[in-house]
Amino acid sequence: MPDSAPRRDTRGIVDPAGLLSRVRFRRHLPAPELRPYLEHYWLIDWELPEPYASHVVPHPSVNVVFQRYGPLGAPAAGAHASAEVSGVGLGLFTHKLAEAGRVCGIQFRPGGFRPFAPAWPVSAWTGRRVPLTDAFPDVPDSPGAGAATAAVLTPDGDHARVAALDAFLLARGPAPDPAADHAVELVELVRSDRTVRGTSRLAAASGLSARSLQRLFASHVGVGPKWVILRYRIHEALERAEAAGAPDWAALAAELGYSDQAHLVRDFTATIGVPPTAYARGPSVP
Repeated sequence: MPDSAPRRDTRGIVDPAGLLSRVRFRRHLPAPELRPYLEHYWLIDWELPEPYASHVVPHPSVNVVFQRYGPLGAPAAGAHASAEVSGVGLGLFTHKLAEAGRVCGIQFRPGGFRPFAPAWPVSAWTGRRVPLTDAFPDVPDSPGAGAATAAVLTPDGDHARVAALDAFLLARGPAPDPAADHAVELVELVRSDRTVRGTSRLAAASGLSARSLQRLFASHVGVGPKWVILRYRIHEALERAEAAGAPDWAALAAELGYSDQAHLVRDFTATIGVPPTAYARGPSVP
């Protein structure tokens, strides 16, 4: 069932307190007919006295990102603006914010992007950031930012930006796709049910063979089911590490389905860049 309000958690953001103290970050729900396919829209504005590097452990989601760099009060023509499709990010995503800027993003539900760009499997975008027109060839473009980008980024009010994002997507879908609906349901099961700790359990719940499950995830999610399970484990561990008081790492490893604490530490360190105990003492990455 589509959400009635956008998520309020900071899951996946490394050092969320540091980021939120420097930028204006908001989430908004899309139009009702888009909600089965989208997590939310996310809007960020910033004016910084010194550069700041943000770090995110990406969700297994495709994002469409409209971005503008330059003084927020200046005419759009005087700012550098662009739009891109960002496929599922395989590693830690680091982005340097400097001076002033604005970003308006669309985070699709895992499995929800394919109905808007049905010509390609979602795995075609995995680990890539490509111009908007690569996935949406019908988007009218022009020298500079393009009309679609300007329509999203020019308004100062959130309501107008959300309306422009709704209009962009509703003009391009979604195309009916039962496989996409099934993929969305399965990833949500992984996210919400901690007993789903392996692909065999997910295959049984899906009614698909292991091979068919792999094909569904490649075509509609962009990464395999095992990768999704591991990514949500890391999100949970990251959130626990940020909470007050150090967690019992051995107990958390068992809760998340790891065979032992060492495997959790290895995956956390490989993804974030520091061991979980070091992160818990003070969020930072190399």
